[in-house]
Amino acid sequence: MRLSAVAPLAIVLAAAVLAVLGYLSLRQWQATSELLFRQQSREMATMAAEKVRMVLNQMEDEIVGRLRAAVARPGFTPDALPAFLADAPLVGRLYLFDRRGHLLFPAAFTDRDAAAIAAIPGAIPESFWEREGRMRLGVGGETILATVLKTAAGAPVLAAFSRDPEVLARDIIARTLGPRAGQSFVAVIDEQERPVYSPEPLAGAEQVVTVSLGAELPSWRVALYQPAGLSPREAARRQIALFTAAFGLLLLVIVGGLAATWRLVRRETQIARLKSDFVANVSHDLKTPLSLIRMFGETLEMGRVTDDRQRQEYYRVITRESERLSRLIDNVLDFSRIDGGRRTYDIVPTAVEPLVRDTLEAFEYVLRQRGFALTVRIDPGLDDAPLDGGAVAQALANLIDNAIKYSADRKSVAVEARVEDGRLALSVADEGIGIPRVEQARIFEKFYRVGRSDTQGRRGSGVGLALVRHVVEAHGGRATVESEPGRGSRFTLWFPLDTRPATA
Repeated sequence: MRLSAVAPLAIVLAAAVLAVLGYLSLRQWQATSELLFRQQSREMATMAAEKVRMVLNQMEDEIVGRLRAAVARPGFTPDALPAFLADAPLVGRLYLFDRRGHLLFPAAFTDRDAAAIAAIPGAIPESFWEREGRMRLGVGGETILATVLKTAAGAPVLAAFSRDPEVLARDIIARTLGPRAGQSFVAVIDEQERPVYSPEPLAGAEQVVTVSLGAELPSWRVALYQPAGLSPREAARRQIALFTAAFGLLLLVIVGGLAATWRLVRRETQIARLKSDFVANVSHDLKTPLSLIRMFGETLEMGRVTDDRQRQEYYRVITRESERLSRLIDNVLDFSRIDGGRRTYDIVPTAVEPLVRDTLEAFEYVLRQRGFALTVRIDPGLDDAPLDGGAVAQALANLIDNAIKYSADRKSVAVEARVEDGRLALSVADEGIGIPRVEQARIFEKFYRVGRSDTQGRRGSGVGLALVRHVVEAHGGRATVESEPGRGSRFTLWFPLDTRPATA
């Protein structure tokens, strides 16, 4: 009797606990999903802004190039500029000044032009006339691009032009961003939240995130919108309402429900932890090459690149980033083989210089984009060495990738191949954040990362240096490191020059 009296109370109590836990879980899920959605939305908006800026810069490069060619043509006079403007619809207004700031073009102008004509020469520093650079000026609420050109006689002239906002929205932004894809859509708004471009009406839509278009379009922003009723918050509210309505039914199956829920929560927690570990260690490294491949691929697909040399450069970037992506995946797969004792090496005489230069070629775009100074020193007449070319290239690539990843303000990478004491030495040096001496002995352990805040913020799979050590030891060599915090690191792979059998 007492058991039968206590059982309903226990069931009700358990149901109440379950209801509270379920409600809190849903609230947490709501907060997490909103945070994840906003992060993904910001990445999407940032990518869209980068695409617009890239296409706009390409168009401006083309305009400046054509303008430079026109000005440098023998016998050039400002009378030729109206024909140039007719063939450059993006240019809203064009001004040409001589070195003394006298207006050469246009001959007639409006009051609106007068403000720009008065402001532009005074905003140009004297040093700017000595180089053929570019400067963006804010005049009268719009951005004007100024550049110094040379006539056929070598005299410098200042060209400044604004952009036609309608042509910019129609021919660049609309074509670059394209129509709506999926539930969310991307729009461009001005400083007063008015739409410059939008594939759909903004009325009723929820603005999720905005991203600046930078110096190219300082008063415009890329905004990501979610149609009404489709936001994560609304979805979470519907889930909470459904849970509340189903609470009465849950009372009938509470015992089995509690057991099933406990097992499900434990399983989902384990899965979530594994996913979180994997995403935290790998996703950041995978995102960069994927983003570049997508960006350049979409640019080529839109047909915005008309220059064959530039198109080939884009193809090379896609190829190199694909190789980088393959290398990241190979790191994980090779580590799995190493961990299972299934990794073997094919050590044969291999040309060292092509191996080093081919490996560096895969990082050419990243090094150039991030402003790294690259130094390569290879001993002349370096003979072939007994190596597994693919494995050594992978190890060398891991060291170069780490040098890039852990560099701070001083961005420098030096790669050297030399023979020392009868061994081949492959070195990669940087001037980055460095490694404390007490931790240098452990950095080649799998999953070990230096326990400092400035390294924890730089994600990695945690297996790169462990793979490097396995590769060099399989060749009968060793890996060394010389490092000092704040002054950089030098990793050296020492390979014997006598042939050794492959090691698993």
